[in-house]
This record gives sequence, C-alpha cells and structure tokens, in this order.
Amino acid sequence: MFEVKDSKDINLAENPVIAQMGIYDHEQLLFCNDNATGLKAIIAVHNTVLGPALGGTRMWMYNNEMEALNDVLRLSRGMTYKNSISGLNLGGGKAVIIGDSRSMKSEALMRRFGKFVNSLAGKYITAEDVGISTNDMNWVSMETNHVVGLPGKSGDPSPVTAYGVYMGMKAAAKAQFGSDSLAGKKVAVQGVGHVGEYLVKHLAAEGADVSITDIHEDTLKRIASTYGVKVVGLNEIYDIDMDIYAPCALGATVNDDTLSRLKCSIIAGAANNQLANEKIHGQSVVDKGIIYAPDFALNAGGVINCYSEVKGLSAEWAMGKAEEIYTTIGNIVARSQSEGIPTYQIANKMAEERIQSIGKVKLPL
Repeated sequence: MFEVKDSKDINLAENPVIAQMGIYDHEQLLFCNDNATGLKAIIAVHNTVLGPALGGTRMWMYNNEMEALNDVLRLSRGMTYKNSISGLNLGGGKAVIIGDSRSMKSEALMRRFGKFVNSLAGKYITAEDVGISTNDMNWVSMETNHVVGLPGKSGDPSPVTAYGVYMGMKAAAKAQFGSDSLAGKKVAVQGVGHVGEYLVKHLAAEGADVSITDIHEDTLKRIASTYGVKVVGLNEIYDIDMDIYAPCALGATVNDDTLSRLKCSIIAGAANNQLANEKIHGQSVVDKGIIYAPDFALNAGGVINCYSEVKGLSAEWAMGKAEEIYTTIGNIVARSQSEGIPTYQIANKMAEERIQSIGKVKLPL
C-alpha cells in the first residue's frame, strides 16, 4: 500500500496531473483560482482511511505551477504517514498557496481560500505551515469550521513541533553517541522561522554549539542576538564542522550535492521531505554512517497539537504526546540497525502497517 511507483512506468506527458496523483496514490486534488483576490492554490487529499485529512497550508512563491503541484503531493503523502505513525485518527492532506507571503497575503485572499476548504465538507482540515500565521487561520475560520491552530485554542503548533524535533534529535544522539545529551554538540540549523527558532531555544538552553542560517537577515540578527548563536551563509551551512544537521526550512536539502559536503553524524530537523530522493539518498546516509531521523516521524508535534484541538484535548496532553517522539525515533533507529534497512523505509513500514490494519476494521460488515 502506498508504494511509490517508478516514474519511468508512467507517461507524464499524456496526463501529468492524474499520473502524478497515481504515483503517490492520492484520493483527490482541488485546484483553486480566484482572480478577484489573486488566490492560486492547490489542496491535496492523500488518504482518509484513518480519518479526515489534516495538514497545514503553505504559502510560497514557487517557480511554476508544476513545482507547487509536486510539493503539495509529497507533503500530503507525508502527512498521511506522519498522522499514522503518531497514532492519530487522521488521514493526510496539505494545501499550498502560490505567492509571496510577505507581500501578497490579505484577509480577502485567506477568506476565499477558506471557502475552498469548506467546499470539501470536512474531508480536509487545514492549519498553519510555512508562510502562514494563526491570524491567517483566523481569517480562514470566518468561512469554514474545518480549521485548527486558532488563537485562543491550540494556537501556534510551532512550539510543540520544535519540542518533538528536539526530543527525537536527542534519541538519535543516544543511538549515535551513546548519550542523549546535546551539550557541546555542534548543531547546524537551516531555517529559523517559527519552528526553527523554538528548536534553537531548546538547543541553546542545553548548551549545544549552534550555527544558523535563513533567507531573512532581520530574523537571523534577532535570533543570533537573543540566543547567542552563530550566523553562517545560506550555502556555507553544508560545509561547516557539525555533529547534527537540522534542516528546518523547505525540503530536498539532503541530495547528491549536499551529501558530498555534510560532515554530520545525524540528520534531524523539522523540514518535510528532506531526502530529495528517498530510495537514493535514504541509502546514501546509511552508507555514510549518518543516522537520519525520518522527517514525518520527527516533526509530528505540530499535527499532534492540531489533533488536540480537534479532539478537545489539553496543551499538556499535546506536549506529552510530542515527548513520545523520543521513543518513536529510538525504535525506528533500532529496527533500522537490526534489520539492515534505511530508517525511512522502517518509518514508512510502521505507518503503512497501521493504515492497513485500521483499513480492515473499517470494511463494511
């Protein structure tokens, strides 16, 4: 179930959109356009076996629509796996809005997007992601009830996401170094938005030697001053001396180029789809002796936070559930080492096994 087919088997030229949906076994795509507000968005529902598809909305200035399509397909599939491996009764979905979040966002655009979300009648529940704030979700909520991460409720999921990443990073350190202490460990954090900043806060408090980079100079200066960490260039981040590489921006930064440069022993960050190619780079990290903490298992704190809002659970429950990511990552790494299989494959298997099992429960009598 959900096995990614070799793209060579599919003629994308004949029907690129439907064919790409087939590669990742998606249920539904909704393309959203509104000339009046400038909205251009794609909502992807990957799988709803475990429950309604929950996943955040990302706003990014993609180079073209096919790049946005590829991103939303990969991200939504990742949400299915993330929700499953976290033991949540949720399926996987995601949305992307094409545009510059700093200059093109407006109340009208976000409310129009909310109407599109509402048209799916609860099959998709949205929340914050890159480029989107709790205030933006408040605008979305004016047009639909199928939204979480609202002010006054579970709120910004970033602190819970960062805490889960931090705990999973400690579990990877335990496996690689024999101790889960991060004191003195050199950690390179790529991307210090909401999640990245909270992660830096945890790392600095424990005494890690932290280097950071980001596309926003003002953010870098503020965080460097606040937490006493070093700033390095966007491209320089791959070449510095480090124990742990923590990608916390966009995906695919673990690729042929970067793996020839990275000097780390662990890859553990908040970004989604960190491996540019799962099969190739998932094996490459093993060959280099690097422990890779699978992203969808590691960064599940955000969706755990959102799930707590859906089910009316407390903030304490969400933080406690996020702390369990330590055990999840530890189990994945242990199985990987004992079975001789890359960690991403182990994590995928664990997620798929639960979906297949619950799918049998939901069969009609």
